[in-house]
Amino acid sequence: MTILEQLAEHARKRVTEAQETVSIEKIKRMALSMPKGAFAFEKALKKPEISFICECKKASPSKGVIAEEFPYEKIALDYEDAGADAISVLTEPKWFLGKNEYLQEISQMVSIPCLRKDFTVDEYMIYEAKVLGASAVLLICSILTEKELSDYIKSCDNLGLSALVEVHDEREVQMAVNAGARVIGVNNRNLKDFTVDAENSRRLRSLVPEEILFVAESGVKTRADIEALQEIGVDAVLIGETMMRAENKKAKLKELRGCL
Repeated sequence: MTILEQLAEHARKRVTEAQETVSIEKIKRMALSMPKGAFAFEKALKKPEISFICECKKASPSKGVIAEEFPYEKIALDYEDAGADAISVLTEPKWFLGKNEYLQEISQMVSIPCLRKDFTVDEYMIYEAKVLGASAVLLICSILTEKELSDYIKSCDNLGLSALVEVHDEREVQMAVNAGARVIGVNNRNLKDFTVDAENSRRLRSLVPEEILFVAESGVKTRADIEALQEIGVDAVLIGETMMRAENKKAKLKELRGCL
């Protein structure tokens, strides 16, 4: 199995375990009893200049532990202070050392929308994301069927959550468009072998209709990278390791935004 398949399989086990404590019926009731979201994540990305989604993650399968010290609350506040438009919070526990509590606490502290960055393999995880305070969830085409993707987008819509639909190739772009995605993220990292191809966003940009928000993920490290993506009409960038490794996160984000 590839790492992505292992991540998906482990997510299914996590859902099974979670349901032993809180049933699907109960988590759904909890989510639907909350005020409906206003699609804050996608609204935050709709502006003339490029938007920045900054990531809180302690580790990754390709890099191992990125942050031995992980003051996630301070990191999130630094991102917000520096002008981030949204925060991506890893909740996957095995390979990324994430926790649901990180998302819950960060979403309560900041005023900008939070994306639950996880491997959504079941509707349960969408309701769970809502309860944890997320404004958006990640839906990865590689681990879903087109019907599942379409159904999950509808579930998000019912809750007022945005869906960041992640694609890696031409077939998945078409799958995302067919399923009704309003935000498509092109991952420049191949989650099957973890190689990074910064040109992937450029290759796939023309296949995504203009009315759909386009997010470039992975491999974005410098202001020059940002400027190159702006030239092809990217609406937002999701930046993880570069931000996590920066000693001064405020200064790094200002540098990437061209504010220094």
